[in-house]
Amino acid sequence: MSPGRRLTVALVGLVALVVIGWFVKDNTSSAPPSPTPSSSTRPSATSAAAGEVPGAKSGLDVQALTKLPAEAARTWKLVEANGPFPYPRNDGVTFENREKRLPQQKSGYYKEYTVPTPGSPDRGARRLVTGSEKEVFYTGDHYSSFVVVDVKK
Repeated sequence: MSPGRRLTVALVGLVALVVIGWFVKDNTSSAPPSPTPSSSTRPSATSAAAGEVPGAKSGLDVQALTKLPAEAARTWKLVEANGPFPYPRNDGVTFENREKRLPQQKSGYYKEYTVPTPGSPDRGARRLVTGSEKEVFYTGDHYSSFVVVDVKK
């Protein structure tokens, strides 16, 4: 086989592998979609009154606010009071959920707030993320993992 023909066969094989890989990735790596609020999953006034924690149906662990670092409770009080926040350029901004650790929602659904880390020279890794349906989530590891926060406990 001539060198030119070998190169052509190699390139065609490479293109075929890329195309096959693309189809396989597209068809096998898509995780089941995260639950999106609908009339049946959206917390209602009655379910909240019955003691259900907003966001609990997300499948994430639920943690009492009192079990989180004390700074998280202070940040929550600021959120409830609408500030003033220690990082006004970063607090209250849209959280895009790029890591897809929270249920998928339309852009602008989530807002994030800094939970200060004592001794950290910057904002640190801790955040509260709120949802439009009164959900509160906490991450202590900069969006790698989240828990639902029960702000009443």
